[in-house]
Amino acid sequence: MIRALFSAATGMQAQQLNLDTIAHNLANVNTSGFKRSRVDFQDLLYQTLRAAGTQVAAGAEVPSGLQVGHGSRPVATQKIFMQGNFNQTGNPLDLVIEGAGFFQVLLPDGAQAYTRAGTFKLDGQGRIVTSDGFALQPGLSIPPDSENITIGSDGTLSVITPGSKDAQKVGQIQLARFSNPGGLNAMGRNLFLPTGASGNAIVGQPASDGFGSIGQGLLEMSNVSVVAEMVNLITAQRAFEVNAKAVQTADEMLNQANNMRR
Repeated sequence: MIRALFSAATGMQAQQLNLDTIAHNLANVNTSGFKRSRVDFQDLLYQTLRAAGTQVAAGAEVPSGLQVGHGSRPVATQKIFMQGNFNQTGNPLDLVIEGAGFFQVLLPDGAQAYTRAGTFKLDGQGRIVTSDGFALQPGLSIPPDSENITIGSDGTLSVITPGSKDAQKVGQIQLARFSNPGGLNAMGRNLFLPTGASGNAIVGQPASDGFGSIGQGLLEMSNVSVVAEMVNLITAQRAFEVNAKAVQTADEMLNQANNMRR
């Protein structure tokens, strides 16, 4: 009965983390470029009371063992990098990646971060930056007298200036991809940092060598499905309740054992 108390408690703790993750997903249902997370669980160590194959008599052995588990634990929160829906905005600096890849941005400490959110803007120097002012890499600037900004599917940045009839190329957007994007470290602000598990960034031109193409005037929305998350929420709630019920039942059995009379 004591084992049941602790095993059920581990289930409650695991479902609490599951609920926290689902709540985080739902909170970011309208966050551009957000990727939902999923909690992975595994069972804890087993106590072997009798091992399978134990010899009990001459020529006879136990066909199956006797083991008791000790609950469950969360082992990973995995990012699901499934493509989100596209929302047409008409803003020339709203960009979407159709396929694999991340935009590269430069952090204030000089480190390189990666994002799927294409909500870019211009700063006072004409540089293309994120909403937090982090510059898109490689650094791109728009001439102040530009009348029209065009970004091709291959990342080519062109502008039309006064007195010119033809578009003039002023830069090239490059994307990065990883052999294991699930190993990226989410740091908030729609940004990811590479880790040893993700591997080094592979940089290339959009629409080539396995990289996705660029769409202008569009934003990739969150890949969170409200319906699916609500179903997961109900499942997590019921799992928490049944583990709490197991704790209550074990407590009642202990209470009955303590109150036994000869």
